[in-house]
Amino acid sequence: MKVKKALNNNVVIAQHPEYEEVVLIGKGIGFNKKQGEQVESDVAEKFFVLKDKKEQEQYKELLTYVDESFVGLMNELTTLIQKRFQVQVHEHIHVALTDHLYFAIKRVKQGLGISNPFLIETELAYPKEYALATEIVEWLNEKLSIVIPEGEIGFIALHIHSALTRRPLSEVNRHTQLIATLIEVIELSLSLQIDRKDIHYLRLVRHLHDAIDRVEKGSYDENQNALAKVLQEQYPICYNLSWKLIKIMQKAIKKTIPEAEAVYLTMHLQRLSKQ
Repeated sequence: MKVKKALNNNVVIAQHPEYEEVVLIGKGIGFNKKQGEQVESDVAEKFFVLKDKKEQEQYKELLTYVDESFVGLMNELTTLIQKRFQVQVHEHIHVALTDHLYFAIKRVKQGLGISNPFLIETELAYPKEYALATEIVEWLNEKLSIVIPEGEIGFIALHIHSALTRRPLSEVNRHTQLIATLIEVIELSLSLQIDRKDIHYLRLVRHLHDAIDRVEKGSYDENQNALAKVLQEQYPICYNLSWKLIKIMQKAIKKTIPEAEAVYLTMHLQRLSKQ
C-alpha cells in the first residue's frame, strides 16, 4: 500500500489495491511518513475501510482535535463490539462513537451532567447493546479514572445498535422519541402516571419497539378481527386510544400499521389502566 496522508504518528490514510482508501492504525506507523511511500499492512495493528467519502473527511476532521491515545481506545471498543456480536459493524461507528464519547467525557471532566430521559426505554428495546454499553462505561471509567453518569450507557447502546443494524442513528433516535411521545399520550388520555418500573409498562414499551420493527420490516401479524370486536365492546376507551396511538405511529414512520396492532395495544392499555 502507498501512503496518501499521515494523520498523526499512529494513523495513516493509505491506498489499498482492493479496498482503495483505508485507515491504518499502529504505533508509530505514521511517524515521518510522506505521501507516496510504501507501507506494509502487517505493520498495522488495525485497519478499516471508509468507503464513503463523507465518512473519510469526517474521520480526518475528527483526528484534528481528538488525541491519539483516545483514538486507540475507540478502536479497541470497536473491536470489542465486533467480537461480541460476531458481525462487521457499519464503518460510521469509527466517526460517530469516537466523536460522541470524546465530547461526553470532556463534559464529565468539566463537571457537567449527562441527562438521558429514555434510559429505561433504551434498555428494554436493546438489552444486548445496553449490556455491552454498561461494560464499556465501566471500562472507560477504569482506563480514564473518571465516573461517567449512567445516562451515557443509553447513548452508547444506541450507537452500537445503529452500527450493528446499519440504520442511521437519527432513525434509531426517532423511534425512541416516538415511544416517549406515545407514552405521554397514554398518560394524558388515561389520566395516570405510569410507574416506569411496573412490569406492564416494561411489556408495553417492548411491544411498541417490536411493533415498529415489524412494520419497518413488513412482517405483519395475523388478522385479529374477531378479538377486536370483543375488545371494542368491553374496553372502548382503551380500544379507541389504541387507534389514536396507531395513527401517531403511522404519521411518524410513514407506513401502514396492521389492524391487528389495535388488539395487542388494547390489551396492554387495559392492564395499565387497571393499575
